[in-house]
Amino acid sequence: KPMPRHIQKSNAGKSVIRSRVEHVFADQKSQMGLFVRTVGITRATMRIGLANIVYNMRRFLFLERISANA
Repeated sequence: KPMPRHIQKSNAGKSVIRSRVEHVFADQKSQMGLFVRTVGITRATMRIGLANIVYNMRRFLFLERISANA
């Protein structure tokens, strides 16, 4: 049975946000090899935090290069 129009619009909006978040996690997992296997929540938090910082720095440099070329 066809999906109602309001649910289609709602799903489309959610999928945009979801895809942006999922791309960050996929990048961290594939390129940075992020697999958290530590003893203690503090070490795990640190490792994830460092991965986030590295991702943000790489993203910033990428955006800088794009804006310099444009």
